[in-house]
Amino acid sequence: MELEIGLKNEVEGRSTEETSAVAMGSGSLKVLSTPSMIALMEQAASELVDRNLPADRTSVGISLNVKHIAATPIGLKLRAEATITSIDGRKIIFDVRAFDEREEIGRGTHERFIVDRKNFQSKADGKR
Repeated sequence: MELEIGLKNEVEGRSTEETSAVAMGSGSLKVLSTPSMIALMEQAASELVDRNLPADRTSVGISLNVKHIAATPIGLKLRAEATITSIDGRKIIFDVRAFDEREEIGRGTHERFIVDRKNFQSKADGKR
C-alpha cells in the first residue's frame, strides 16, 4: 500500500490508573491524561505511516495541535484515529481524533516526517 490522502488508521486502548493525570503528573484527578490521549493519537498516525514504508525508513512526530475536550474516567475503552490530510514530500499531516465509549474526547492535527532510521538514530545518539 502507498501513502495517500484519505488513508486512515485506528488504534484502541483503555483508560487505566497508569494513564491517569495523577500518574502522568499532568493533573490531580483520576481521569485519562492529555499526554496519554495524545500518545494514542500519535500511535495511530505512526503505525499508519510505518506499515507503508520500507524497513530502513520510519516517521517521527514533529508537531501537534490538539484539544482535549472531554474527561474520561478510569476503565473506559479508548479509540484514536489518524487520517492523512496532506503529503508534502517527506512531511505528512493528519487529522487526529480520540474517543471513549461515550463520546469524542479530543481532536486536532499532527505532523510527522519520514526519516532514515539509521541516520536519525545515529544523529540522536551523537548528542551523548
